Amino acid sequence: MAKKTPKMPRLTERQFTDQVIALFRLNGWRVCHFRPARTAKGWRTALQGDAGFGDIVAAKKGRKVLAELKVGHNIAGHEQMQWLWAWGKDAFLWYPADWDKIQAVAEGRM
Repeated sequence: MAKKTPKMPRLTERQFTDQVIALFRLNGWRVCHFRPARTAKGWRTALQGDAGFGDIVAAKKGRKVLAELKVGHNIAGHEQMQWLWAWGKDAFLWYPADWDKIQAVAEGRM
């Protein structure tokens, strides 16, 4: 009989965000994440301007990174993709499976 591979616990988006922030800080980046707050109308992130701004903004020695983070089967919305396209080459859509790529960016190898 085939041996079953144990299932790894799925990360929440908050856990994934915490890991990405820790990795970038470990590598000397300034990092910012705007957390939503619960209001009478549900979860909201206060902003003025265009919706969909990325989850993580990081800067180091003139390089600026914008990252949208997703877990599971979640996908980036239209407004989020518009921000990534506008940001350019240092904008990323990352899932936990992209950890090697995330490390490469944080370590300056990509």
